[in-house]
Amino acid sequence: MRQRSSIISTAASVAVMLGSLALAPTVSAAEAGGAKSVIEQGKEIAFNRKKGNCLACHQIAGGKLPGNIGPPLVAMQARFPDKAKLRAQIWDPTKRNPNTIMPPFGRHKILSESEIDKVVEFIHSL
Repeated sequence: MRQRSSIISTAASVAVMLGSLALAPTVSAAEAGGAKSVIEQGKEIAFNRKKGNCLACHQIAGGKLPGNIGPPLVAMQARFPDKAKLRAQIWDPTKRNPNTIMPPFGRHKILSESEIDKVVEFIHSL
C-alpha cells in the first residue's frame, strides 16, 4: 500500500512540474542574446558616424560626443505621435522646412528604406 501512494505522489509531482513548464514564459532570440531587436539595430545606425550620424547634431541618451545643432531627441512619442510624420521628417526634412540643414536621408539615399524604418523605431522609442 505504501509503495502505491509513493507512486501516486511521484506522478502528481511530475504532473505539477510539467504543468508549470507549460506556463513558463518563452524567450525570443533577441532576449536570449541572439538577433538584435529593431530598436537596437536602429540605435546602431543612428549612432554610426558613417551612416545615420544623428549624434553629429542631436543629443541622444547614451550617445557620446553629441552635437547641439539640432534639438535633443527626447520625448519623441509626444513630439511625433504619428510615426509616419517622424519617418517623413527623417526621409526628407526639407518638405517641412526648406531651410533645414538636416540631410534628407531617404531622398539622397544616405540610408536605405529598411535602415530608415529601424532608425524611426529607435528614435520613436526615446
